[in-house]
Amino acid sequence: MDKNHPSLQTLEEIRRMMEQSSRFMSLSGLSGIAAGICAVGGAIVANAWINQGSMPSMVYGANDGWHAVEGRYYFLAAAVLVCALAVSFYFTWRKARNSGLPVWNFASRRLVINLLIPLIAGGIFSIALIYNGKVELIGPSTLIFYGLGLVNASKFTLSDIRYLGLLEIALGLVNMFFLSYGLVFWAIGFGLLHILYGLIIWKRYDGPPTGEMLP
Repeated sequence: MDKNHPSLQTLEEIRRMMEQSSRFMSLSGLSGIAAGICAVGGAIVANAWINQGSMPSMVYGANDGWHAVEGRYYFLAAAVLVCALAVSFYFTWRKARNSGLPVWNFASRRLVINLLIPLIAGGIFSIALIYNGKVELIGPSTLIFYGLGLVNASKFTLSDIRYLGLLEIALGLVNMFFLSYGLVFWAIGFGLLHILYGLIIWKRYDGPPTGEMLP
């Protein structure tokens, strides 16, 4: 048995190396926390504007096509997206650099491709909703498509991403029955869930003393 022990260690090391080469392991918990803070900040600003009475259609679902949403809301959404992507990339890049791993490799390309397919479909679907004046459906739709993207991409990164995706999908489906609270569900899904997920990931893989571990 003792003679076989080194061989078993070697096989285990080979397995771990193969898993690392096929899965992108440099996602940082701080990325989720920072992205969640960006989303919560955007939701707070949007809610303040809505309370000023500038966009009642988000609450009552007025069917006004493109004019149902003021231009500054498009700008706010774009700003939140850019902010979330920027901070997520920064913390992911920093973790990869500290771990001596490349950010862009075969595993990360597969991750991005499988994440983008549902996200692009969801983006086009959301544009169609805005065009037809169904802005009250944007919140749950983006949550559902985003959740599908996370589940789809979870095969190529930390397995914890799958559970976040399932929660996003469930939240979006519940939101379909409470459309007047779309902004609240959106803030929970893209904000609070991201922060909670980020804290869990940071504790399991980033924080001292254990460092990064495979799931």
